[in-house]
Amino acid sequence: MPPVLKPEQSKRDGLAFLGLSLARKSDRGHPNSVTHQIAFDLNDVIDRSYDYLQSTNDDGWLVGGGEPGPPKSYKLPAKDSANVELMHIGTYNPEWGGISEKEIIEVMKSGKILIPQIEVLPTKVQLNGDSPPELELRFDMPWGPDFVETTSELPPNWQLRFIHNQLFKHFYNPSRYCPSPFHVTIARKVEFRSEQHKEAYFSMCEAVVKKWKLAGPRPLNANPVDNKSGIWLFTDRTKPTHFFPPNFLPPYNTEEKRQIILSYLTEEWDEKTLSWVRAEYPEKKIPTSVKQKRRVAPVEEKSHFMEWCGNPIEALLGVSGRAPATDFAV
Repeated sequence: MPPVLKPEQSKRDGLAFLGLSLARKSDRGHPNSVTHQIAFDLNDVIDRSYDYLQSTNDDGWLVGGGEPGPPKSYKLPAKDSANVELMHIGTYNPEWGGISEKEIIEVMKSGKILIPQIEVLPTKVQLNGDSPPELELRFDMPWGPDFVETTSELPPNWQLRFIHNQLFKHFYNPSRYCPSPFHVTIARKVEFRSEQHKEAYFSMCEAVVKKWKLAGPRPLNANPVDNKSGIWLFTDRTKPTHFFPPNFLPPYNTEEKRQIILSYLTEEWDEKTLSWVRAEYPEKKIPTSVKQKRRVAPVEEKSHFMEWCGNPIEALLGVSGRAPATDFAV
């Protein structure tokens, strides 16, 4: 069973969720696919000719335009459903453990959830722990944010944890969970022709991901002139129904905005204990010459900031009980 918030009250499973869409139309995929982003062509990391893979499940390729159907392929015809789940809702029926669609839309349009300009960076292609496994494109944070030098660069993909944590702190429906880590499912029940074919496939993917990393994080826009990389409400992975554009716009290096961002990056949801825990991140790899010059803050200084972040909303309200009069959408 998925790690839902309240298993005893989660009466019926469903497929609704909030997340990112990386769908992209392709002449090699289903004709009904739509383009929601042009930053990443996921055909670069799939094996349509099955040179490396022996088989997948009936769905075939979920990304790169989806499955076209006969005569191009003989998997189930389906349009591109590339997505990254940020919060699994389940159903729109509160009696089954879900949330009403109306409530979700009202909250997302109200500004209660801060949506930054989404810019993401694929970090690796890998198999998950299922047997047979799913093939996934990961969107990890390669290093953690600096809670001492708060003007330092934010890590790639920080927006995903930032939005995810806000959603989890606002919605408490019984069926809520998130399939972690953040990823796009490429294919399911994957089997390779041999270990050598498997190694060759992942070497190909590694080269593609390296190329993407050189370009840096990219917005998920449908055309070059768009500037509205936000999040979607999905009834299921094939049906994105409502789009919510950014309402928390760059730059993100002002003191107030950086404090808000960091306050939501101090914690992570523990699926085993179903509780919040202190977030742990990999350390950023820094050249030795730079590392020697960098200021190392005392432990108590770092702890003070982390304690402040433990209750970000109260801290931001201040002693007067009123939020700062700052329009973060400007």
